Amino acid sequence: MPLLRATPEERFALRTACPGWTVRDVLAHCGAALVRIVEGRLEPGVFSPASNAADVAERAGWPLARVLDELERGFTEAGPVIAAGDGRFDGVALGEWVHAGDVRDAFGVPGAYAGEGAEAALELLVMSAGKRGTPLLRAELLDGDDGGDGGHGGGGRTLELGVAADGRPPARLTCDVPTLIRLYAGRSLVGTRYELEGAAEGELAIYA
Repeated sequence: MPLLRATPEERFALRTACPGWTVRDVLAHCGAALVRIVEGRLEPGVFSPASNAADVAERAGWPLARVLDELERGFTEAGPVIAAGDGRFDGVALGEWVHAGDVRDAFGVPGAYAGEGAEAALELLVMSAGKRGTPLLRAELLDGDDGGDGGHGGGGRTLELGVAADGRPPARLTCDVPTLIRLYAGRSLVGTRYELEGAAEGELAIYA
């Protein structure tokens, strides 16, 4: 929130990795999703692409300050509800963290898809990959040098994601944490370095 509050309003019109969405749109979506959880407004179809687009459209006429106020309320109040949700909202929690990376990436701020929340995000990614049934993959995580990860990148170890399939050996991936997040979240890989064997990029996507 300090970054967002200090950013000139014209920069919220910058495009993000999310097709068709500006920074403002991404933040409107994030605030709407979190406040829905806080208020228990979870009707059928919620969090679908159509529902998300409707939430963003509803906020198109709001002043930016109101969009940020809603987002800050969501950041403040949704955590305990998500934690008590028996995993129901884990995908939303991971999505919020990824969208924070989308905003940093659009702003050109170091540390996109890294930072102090990376360890928790990796735990959620493992669960999400299992639920999506992505191919079993063993990722060797390297310490990144993108700046701004504060030593919390989760590098220097091996992470296992996805589900085993008969007759298919585990895929292997070597990369840093931000690149792992980009691969599984379907974000741009321009300027990244990684080695992937035994799976295609598209097989790893956890978001439809």
